[in-house]
Amino acid sequence: MSAPDIDILVQSPLWNERPDADAAVRTAIAAAASAVPDSGGEVSVVLTDDDAMRALNKQWRKIDKPTNVLSFPTPESAGGALGDIVIAYETLARESAAENKDFLHHLSHLTVHGFLHLIGYDHETDSEAEDMERLESAILARLGISDPYVARDGEA
Repeated sequence: MSAPDIDILVQSPLWNERPDADAAVRTAIAAAASAVPDSGGEVSVVLTDDDAMRALNKQWRKIDKPTNVLSFPTPESAGGALGDIVIAYETLARESAAENKDFLHHLSHLTVHGFLHLIGYDHETDSEAEDMERLESAILARLGISDPYVARDGEA
């Protein structure tokens, strides 16, 4: 199994405030790829802002608001490309502050989440969500990042 090739496009100048984001994204994808079989290939990550994310979310999901992360898997017939992960700066920053999470830890979580979508994981059913969250938590633990679902589950 080879590690994915990663191309990062910084599409918003807001990300200039976080020059460490590139390394966090690369580390998160490497950790995710090492945890699942047959996850080599090419991954593109777009670091953007809420305006661009809102447009994508409206176009592809018919939801007229920004979201934190979107994944666009490449059809298997496209060769070695796994797809694109798009992450919105302002939404990530708001969520980090509201949930009292480290910005880079939350970025890592969203990156892992997006990557798992690219390789076929989903959370449409409770069972799928539990499997995906368990895997995300295990990958993040390898990076020394606390389980992002513990606080949420404790609040329920």
